[in-house]
This record gives sequence, structure tokens and C-alpha cells, in this order.
Amino acid sequence: MPLPPADSAPLVPADGSGPETAGTTEAAVADAPETSEIVVSSEFDESPASGPGPVASSPTSDAADAAVSAGTVAPASPAALTEAAEATERAGAVLGASSPIAPLVHLRAAGVSLVLDIADRRLPSVLHWGADLGTVSAEMLAELCRASTPAPALNDLDEIQVIGVDVLPEHAAGWRGRPGLTGQRDGRGWSPLFERTALDVETRPANGGRVVADGLDAENGLTIRVEIELLPTGLLRQRAGVTAIASPSLPAQPLGTPYAVDGLALALPVPPVATELFDLAGRWGRERAPQRAPFVVGSHTRENRRGRTGADAPLILAAGTEGFDFRSGEVWAVHVAWSGNHLTYAERLADGTAVLGGGELLAAGEVRLAAGESYLGPWLYAAYGVGFDGVAARFHEHLRSRPHHPHSPRPVVLNTWEAVYFDHDLDRLVELARRGAEAGVERYVLDDGWFRHRRNSRAGLGDWYVDPDVWPDGLNPLIEQVRALGMEFGLWFEPEMVNPDSDLARAHPDWILGIGDRPPLLSRNQLVLDLGNPEVFDYLLERLDSLLSEYDISYVKWDHNRDLVDAGRPPTGRAGVHQQTLAVYRLLDELRSRHPDVEIESCSSGGLRIDLGILERTDRVWGSDVIDPLERQQIQRWTSQLLPPELVGSHVGAPRSHTTARTHSLSFRAGTALFGSFGIEWNLTSASAQELAELAEWVALYKRVRQLLHTGTLVRAEQHDPSFAVHGVVARDGGDALFALVQLATPLTSIPGSIRLPGLDPERDYDVSVQPPGDRPSLRQSSTTPWIEGGVRLTGRVLDHVGLRAPALHPEQLLLIRVRAVTS
Repeated sequence: MPLPPADSAPLVPADGSGPETAGTTEAAVADAPETSEIVVSSEFDESPASGPGPVASSPTSDAADAAVSAGTVAPASPAALTEAAEATERAGAVLGASSPIAPLVHLRAAGVSLVLDIADRRLPSVLHWGADLGTVSAEMLAELCRASTPAPALNDLDEIQVIGVDVLPEHAAGWRGRPGLTGQRDGRGWSPLFERTALDVETRPANGGRVVADGLDAENGLTIRVEIELLPTGLLRQRAGVTAIASPSLPAQPLGTPYAVDGLALALPVPPVATELFDLAGRWGRERAPQRAPFVVGSHTRENRRGRTGADAPLILAAGTEGFDFRSGEVWAVHVAWSGNHLTYAERLADGTAVLGGGELLAAGEVRLAAGESYLGPWLYAAYGVGFDGVAARFHEHLRSRPHHPHSPRPVVLNTWEAVYFDHDLDRLVELARRGAEAGVERYVLDDGWFRHRRNSRAGLGDWYVDPDVWPDGLNPLIEQVRALGMEFGLWFEPEMVNPDSDLARAHPDWILGIGDRPPLLSRNQLVLDLGNPEVFDYLLERLDSLLSEYDISYVKWDHNRDLVDAGRPPTGRAGVHQQTLAVYRLLDELRSRHPDVEIESCSSGGLRIDLGILERTDRVWGSDVIDPLERQQIQRWTSQLLPPELVGSHVGAPRSHTTARTHSLSFRAGTALFGSFGIEWNLTSASAQELAELAEWVALYKRVRQLLHTGTLVRAEQHDPSFAVHGVVARDGGDALFALVQLATPLTSIPGSIRLPGLDPERDYDVSVQPPGDRPSLRQSSTTPWIEGGVRLTGRVLDHVGLRAPALHPEQLLLIRVRAVTS
């Protein structure tokens, strides 16, 4: 049977009464507690993964969906519960209490196993998350439970309370690490302990499944819902929602005292062999900088209070076996799918237990629940694989399975920002469009500077009307020329922001986030609008909807150029990042529903809002404001740990970078941009005829290989010399591949070593050759290696284990290598 709406409240009446209902998998199981009623289902809802929003469709889900859009969880009505029960009985899926069901669940998908302990009346705990265990019998599951049960430690609790690790760790159950739910009601309820009241489990053979468990803490007036889902890609995700209820166990509480949620973070165990940690840091212009640390006793905690994902966000937090790399070692990784403040952590306890976890990072008093109100946390995604590439492949497959994932070829983009900045002139912009069309551009994006009073970054944000002084006839003269040249038209917005020097700020100072009479802190000459205010939301929706309706716009570049600091909501000043994030999601969702053919790019000071929450409602991200190819090599290498290349905007800039002042060849600039969603951000009216001709070659190559690059499997070779890197994409059938050898710095040795080309079919023969126009890098030697001159034929196994002798390139050069399977 389909599960109840995944975003509805826990299936517990408001007074906490009612029997437990439970579901089970098709997996082998043993004896269940006699108090449990078991609901069996092997059907699985095919609804795509999403952010805060429904996972399973149901006739009763409309109220739940509406409530979730407001940041709450709707109560499940008695009628909905009755309908679900009747549907189950019609399907013949109700078993009696004597059914031979074990308190273990085994889910499998794409080389991953998840074993859950669903012992009597407790929320699920994880016994195993990692490599596929194969088909496991009921008897073997029971033996696994026995084999996983530790003896009590000396000077510790007399009895082991939990086998494995609870997905929602509870201090009251003996957990001495970070608790899953933290909060209090006037100083009480700080240590909740939930008794399970409902359980549903659904599986598809070898394609994962979902477990939904509801719990009740009657003493503290709380219910909980935990959702755990193993997707067909082998990617695991889980989230939780908490609801405050009226409880007779709280007689001392003042009437209406809310429960303040301080945090709701979920956890997953990793085994003792995971001895190293990896995550990413960075700053504006240098996003996604890798860092490693030993996984020792204690907590490695990354807290983000920027109000957006941030340049220094971990992106993923990974634990792995010693020395794990791109293609080797076991790796376990988590990612919080949330675009506001968030927490990611790794923790090893004194008893050796190690976990990865995360959730939303809430400010004091940000979420306060009166009776009947709920808080739903974001999804915590988790991937297991061999090497970074194994983990990345799961995220890529998940994103490519989104219903709105772009399936048309990713167009060549020309963005006007670094070409003209705020100097908007129709004739100049039309000439830029002509040059772009000659080079093969397919989408033209007019960036910042088109709206009222926007002659620089100090004024105009919020006044979303076309500036009649610059555009006396509106935008149509430019759009018509762009469309006549065969290109789509896109437009830049920054809806969440406002300049103090704007008509909007002067008319509505109460629409701006801040605390009391304290002047809000400026950043980039701008402040932040309170999108949780219905008037602000309606104004922005009306303005964007009107512009998208009036003009032939097929693409929106949605920017967000500052952190949310001191983000209090008028008039009380209560912390507002949580509501702001939900409101941004709602605004994007509503615009997409009204304009389903318009694609949206998430830009935020470059790549500062990249996460699976924003990607549930956008089609592209901007990788970084820096398009210097040397910086972009690292940024794109690690952005691809989460995102496939077709989602990451990567542009060819001017010969001299506007952000670093470095000068690079067109081959290095274009060869770097090739492995992304390719575009141009360069004043082509200043380019020479030779440069334009070479650029057209690169555009033509991109169009020929984008199907390969945007559907294939990312591979990154492990290197002995950090001065160069090798990355590529291999077709799903193994028949074609494109690699880049990138010389980042001066080599360590006078004669370069060999480069390996991984990811190919080991049993097939391949023809290897250099790929024009990326076949003309600058060499340090008068002659090159023989294979470059005439190509070579080798097996995939040889290319992976032996490789090719690298040519001696000068620093900041790139060589493209094409590998095609030999057909008989």
C-alpha cells in the first residue's frame, strides 16, 4: 500500500492514544513482539525525491502539502487514517500479531545495504549502513543482531539500551553524544524519550525502500515522525518532524507554554575502520577547498550561520578508511539538503561508536511549538561508496532522476556581466549578441543593471521595474534581436535583497530583516527583505510573475549576494532564517508552477547557495564568481562531488581574469569550462578574429560532446604528483570517454610520470588520441611523447593500471584526450 503522506503529522491522536501500527519489508525476518500489529507492503511509491514537500502522493495529502509549504506539518485526520487502513485491508496486507516478523529490516539498493533494528516500541536504530550484504535469511538477520550486541562496559549502564545507533539519538536512552532532539518547555522536556506508536515499512526487491516510524513522549507532550529512505540509487536519506501536543502529564506547565526546539539532527553510524575525515571549506572566490583530519574521539562540528549555504560550507562531510581517495577506500558521506543555517558533524565517543549527522541549525527561540504545531527538519542525505567517485556517482544519479532535471541539451550561454557590468546600452548589447551568435551561443543572459536606478551596486535593488531611462522602449528591442539571432533570452534578478537607496526601502522599511531600532548591518550595500512577511512575498511574486509574463524570458539567473546577519523578523526581531528559507522555496516553487518552461539558475555571490534543497527547485548553479580557470579547476573538481557537470555553470572569461588578474590561453579557459554547463562571460566585441575563430571551435566541440559529458560517469584519477590532475567522463556503456590532463603547476620531476585513465571497461580495446582543439598546449620540451603524435590502442585494464606517459606541459595548460572503444 502507499504510505500515508510523508509530510503529515505523526499518526498519533492529539492526546497520544491509539495502538501502534507497523509495516514490514519483504526481507527475511523473525518473531515480532506480540503487541505489534504488522502492515506488510512490497509496493513502493515512485514519487521523486524532493525537498520539504510530499514524498508519497495521496488523496489526503493536500492539507499536509499546504502546511509543509508554511513550514509546519499537518495533523493526520481520522478520515485519512480510516481510508489508509481500509486500503490496506483491501490489499490483504494486514497480518495478525502472531506473524513471524523480526525486529530487523534489511533494505538493499545499488550495492548498499541498510539494516535497521525496529525492536519493540523504539524508534529505529542502524546496525549496518554500507556495503551490500547480499541476500540475508531470517535466521542470519537474527544472528546478525546477536553478533552486533555489545557487552556493557565497566562503570557504565547496567544494560545496553540500543543495539547500533538510533537515527534520532536520545540522551534518555543512554546516548552520551549529541542528542537528536534538543529543546525545552519552560525548562522541562529537555531529555525526551519516545515510545514508538506506529511503523510502516515498504520495500522493492533490490531497489531500496522506506521506513516511517512515529513516536510519543506523553510525559513531555511530544510526538515524533522519523522517515528513512534508501533510494534505488543506493543514496540514503532521512528526516524527522516533531509535534507538540496537549498532555495531561504536564499539569505544572502554564497554559499554552510552547515547546522551544533548539535542534533536530539525525545520525548514522560509521564503522571503526573509518579513521579519517574529509570536508570542504573556502571563501568567496575560492569555494570548495578540501581539508582532511583524523577521526579521533570528540566532535568535528561544522556550523553555518550565514543564512545561506555559504562559501565555507562542507558540502559533504565524509569519513573513510585510511588514505581514501577518488577511486579507492570505503567512504561514508552526509549532506544536509538545506539552504539556510545548518549543522554537520562527525563524532566518535569514548566507547568507540562513531557517527555522522546533521540538520538545520536553529537560533534561540526560532522555532516554538504550541500544542498542535510541528517542525519538520530537512533531509539528511547519506552516500556510501568506494572512493570519492563512488559517492559522487550516487548524488549525480539522484539529481539526474529529478522530474525537472534538464533533459534538453544544455545550451551555450553568453552572460553580459563581465562584458558590460552596469553599462547597459542597446547597440552595444546587440553587437555582443551578434558576436555570440556567430560563435554558436544559444542563450543570452542580461545581467544586473536593467531595472530602476541601477547604475551601480549602491541603489535600485527591490525596484523590479524596467528602467525607462536606460530602456525607454522596455526590454523588447533587445529580446527581439536576441531571438532573431536564434538565441533564448535570460534575465538576472536578486529578489531577496534591497538597497537602502531604493523606492521599496523608503516606502517599506518594516519589510527589512533586523532587530528593533538597531540599524541592520550592510553588506555589498544591501539589506535583506523579510520574505516570511506575506506582503513582501506577494510583492515579489507579482513583480517577477509580471516580468516573466510580459517578456519572452526563458531563463532566470537568481542571485543572492550577501549573508543574513542579525536576521530578525519585524516587528519582534525574532530569528528569521528558518522562515526566510522556507519562503524562498515557496516563491521559487510558485514561479515554477506559473512558468514551467522557465529555467532558474541559483547564483549566490557565485557558488554560495549550492545544496540539494535549492536544487529541488532550480536547474543550474553558478559555480563561482571567479572564472579564472586555475581557480576553477579546484572549485569544479569538488563541486562535482555533489553535482553532475551539466548543473554547474562554467564560463570562458576574458584573457586576463577580472578577479585574479592572471592571464591564460583560450585553450586553458575553454577546456576548463567544457566540463560543466558551458558558457561565455567575455566582451566578445574586444576579441580578435583569431580568438573568435578558436572560441567557435570550442563551442562546436562542446555541442558534439555535451551528451557524453552530461549523461556519463564522472571519473577523477588518483595522482602521485599534485602539480597535475586528470579528470574525465565515461559514457554509461563504456564506449566513449573524454579526459582532461591539467597541468596546474611546475611538475615535481623533469620527466613526467604516467597518467592513468580510470573507469573504462577493462575487457575492451580503446583507441586513444588527443582531442582538437584541446590538442595544442604549450610544451616544456622540443618534442612530445610518441602516443600524442599517432594515438595508441590499449585495453581499458591497461589504461587504468599502467596508463600513458604524460607530456611535459608548461604550468596552467590543458590537454584533452579522447578514448573510444574499438568496434568489431
